[in-house]
Amino acid sequence: MNYDAREAVANVSLRAEPGKVFSILGPNGAGKSTLLRALNGSIATSRGEVWLDQKPLTSYARRGVARRIAVVAQEADLRFPVTVFEFVLGGRYASANVSAWGWESEQDIVIAQKAIADTELGEFESRLMNELSGGERQRAVLARALATEAKIFLLDEPTANLDLAHQATMLRLIRLRCDQNGSAAVVVTHDVNLAAEFSNQVMLMKDGRTIAFGEAREVLTEELLKQVFGLRVLVDAHPVSGAPRVTPVHVQTQG
Repeated sequence: MNYDAREAVANVSLRAEPGKVFSILGPNGAGKSTLLRALNGSIATSRGEVWLDQKPLTSYARRGVARRIAVVAQEADLRFPVTVFEFVLGGRYASANVSAWGWESEQDIVIAQKAIADTELGEFESRLMNELSGGERQRAVLARALATEAKIFLLDEPTANLDLAHQATMLRLIRLRCDQNGSAAVVVTHDVNLAAEFSNQVMLMKDGRTIAFGEAREVLTEELLKQVFGLRVLVDAHPVSGAPRVTPVHVQTQG
């Protein structure tokens, strides 16, 4: 993918497999969000192709893509004042359950209400989206994505603006959807430790290119993290889960 003459992402290949959570880590400007937008067809690729269900992504109409891919962006596009319930129910638009007249079915309403309950937004159901805090809006965006029942989730910094408890809840819901429904998730995040806990595979990116790819234990090493982030870290095992745990090392200089 190019921005004018600058190549933002090059020679990157990944496969979102059913039941797997795939995390992309890297510094600002590494090309992570650009890659995610290309996977959704929001931007065109200058070289290479994105395939979905054994067909080029470009062969699908936008509604066909929306039926299969749900996106959790950092900011919701709120052009009109809508309630949380209306916003989440809007995720059902691309579903085959919507009637020929464009009206939502009872099943659509049940699915939307469950997504709202799962993201702990029940008390905000009738509140306007633009009246919510940043963290509450982010949870509503996730609820809308869950309501689509898509098989692929693309999440761009999904834990931004969330407190510690809701960060874990959000990724746990995605992990559960992958485990129980066979969905696949690609998560762009800056949180190395959350990626280590919830991901099956991790990709490290820098300057638009893949530096390392594999299981968290293989990729989240002190050497590779220093290469990508330019920061010395300590990597040990989480005492409960056994996943890699990354701690920045700050060395104080003598003044």
